Amino acid sequence: MNKQHIIDRFVKYVTIDTESDPTNPKFPSTEKQWDLARVLEQELKEIGMQDVELDENCYLMATLPSNIDYYVPTIGFVAHIDTSPDFTGANVKPQIHENYNGEDIVLNEKENIVLSPSYFEDLLQYKGQTIITTDGTTLLGADDKAGVTEIVSAMEYLIQNPEIKHGKIRICFTPDEEVGKGAHLFDVEKFGAQWAYTMDGSQIGELEYENFNAAGAVVTINGKIVHPGYAKGKMVNSMTIASDFINALPADEVPERTTGYEGFFHLHTMEGKVEKTVLKYIIRDHDMNLFNERKELMLNAAKSINEKLGKDAIEVEIKDQYFNMKEKVEPVMYIVDIAEEVMKDMGITPLIKPIRGGTDGSQLSYKGLPCPNIFAGGHNFHGRYEYVPVESIMKATEVIVGIAQKVTEKFK
Repeated sequence: MNKQHIIDRFVKYVTIDTESDPTNPKFPSTEKQWDLARVLEQELKEIGMQDVELDENCYLMATLPSNIDYYVPTIGFVAHIDTSPDFTGANVKPQIHENYNGEDIVLNEKENIVLSPSYFEDLLQYKGQTIITTDGTTLLGADDKAGVTEIVSAMEYLIQNPEIKHGKIRICFTPDEEVGKGAHLFDVEKFGAQWAYTMDGSQIGELEYENFNAAGAVVTINGKIVHPGYAKGKMVNSMTIASDFINALPADEVPERTTGYEGFFHLHTMEGKVEKTVLKYIIRDHDMNLFNERKELMLNAAKSINEKLGKDAIEVEIKDQYFNMKEKVEPVMYIVDIAEEVMKDMGITPLIKPIRGGTDGSQLSYKGLPCPNIFAGGHNFHGRYEYVPVESIMKATEVIVGIAQKVTEKFK
């Protein structure tokens, strides 16, 4: 695989702004996602993919036909084209650092923005490799344009090397994954694969088939404003009640104090005045029973405070968002085993661990398309310190090719 060709492809993708918008119910949530989708549509046709179709919802699907004379299951590969609204993705200026020496990388000298291995220790894994970073003023977009690069590059490689045997492969690039809608309008039946892999993980070796169960909660506290000089027995300060509610939840069960399989409550937005305060939470847990207990705990906290106040000052609305795909993948664990075998064959140590987040693969698994997640190579997603080693992109591309080959061997 040509390293420079892959670098050029990745740089082309990340310099197209595709930031999604969580406040817009339209699909896709931003028009600019079409810009990359149309570039990819043309590119897939140029490299020789078949059935290239960009639908009205900005899902781009294509087919690599089988080149063997016996049946094997149709498999798929999926990545998302949007970037996170957590940090700007406009005017991305990638910087390429060849033969990384293990020292600080100055992203932006003028603003004194430094990517340092003393803080981001994972950098030291990639000494001697080629690192792509931002200029410190934007995110990079390796999440998930590294995954897009890998899928396109793997398909191109298979087309150019027909001696590599494979069954039918379907690919899809989705919009709006970063705002939780990436799988909402995904047509699993039209996709037509028995299973798929999202190329949306982080460091090299990651292989994931477990993720959080997830819910969102909106807590509304209603108060009463009265002139503070005459407020005794009359004013109800919604912000004070809000602090009581926050303190009623376990202080150690927050993102910054949990890891691995530990769940959490995350207060991510708070807006308030005396008359009304609104708290927005996300609730996460890998275990379904603990997940349900978390939701119940939040409801009981509100009930207890309301009883002490003698009024229903707190209202809690909880909506489930997605569930742990483990339940849908475990019955077909051979699809994880295939990816694990390929990595081991390549000398990559598989890092099988739970995702502390969500993925298109979770929702797709519940829609009937079991979909583990494979590393795309990037680190420090959603911010100015995001980076990706080019060698990791190349290895992920090789994993896709290896899976295509392994399936023909397993089902012959």
